[in-house]
Amino acid sequence: MNRRDFNALLAGLGLTFGEGKIHHASATTSRVDVFTLRANDWVPNNPELPVIVYRNALEAGPDREAVYEDLFSRNGWPPQWRNGVYPFHHYHSLGHEVLGFSNGSARLMLGGPNARTVEVRGGDIAVLPAGTGHCNLGSDTEFTVIGAYPPNQSFDILRAAPTAEQSARIHGLPFPKTDPVQGAAGVLAREWHPS
Repeated sequence: MNRRDFNALLAGLGLTFGEGKIHHASATTSRVDVFTLRANDWVPNNPELPVIVYRNALEAGPDREAVYEDLFSRNGWPPQWRNGVYPFHHYHSLGHEVLGFSNGSARLMLGGPNARTVEVRGGDIAVLPAGTGHCNLGSDTEFTVIGAYPPNQSFDILRAAPTAEQSARIHGLPFPKTDPVQGAAGVLAREWHPS
């Protein structure tokens, strides 16, 4: 097996090779964007918990999904799906969500109609608190997303103002114990601390 194929095999297992040893792939970021979204028309967003976008957190490319899944799993956010982001405004009331963009690029609108446009590309990772509106405004054919949630949380697809029950669920969800990208001492621990 040649070196390139060997490295690709390791990457597919969520591992890297360096200094003569095999290691778990770990996230490094050159920039982290943190911003809060207020309620917007029918989209509740989450004014208490900010959106966190990690830029260049992992190496991007085809067949890199397992690396993202391994990172999320090791940090206590079990992966639940591989797909994209829906091209319509929606949010979730059953869980906080991490989206790992393993390949391609997209323009997303976060916060509901006419809210904040965010460009994402392979290697970026976004943490969306429950209630955060999101919509794919356009992506290339390579755009691939891995979705994960804290333990005992999942997703629903809501496209209208929340009911009283859904609103209470959004604001009553437990805080994750770890950051899905950086672990126990990550940005999420600082930004989402219980008040």
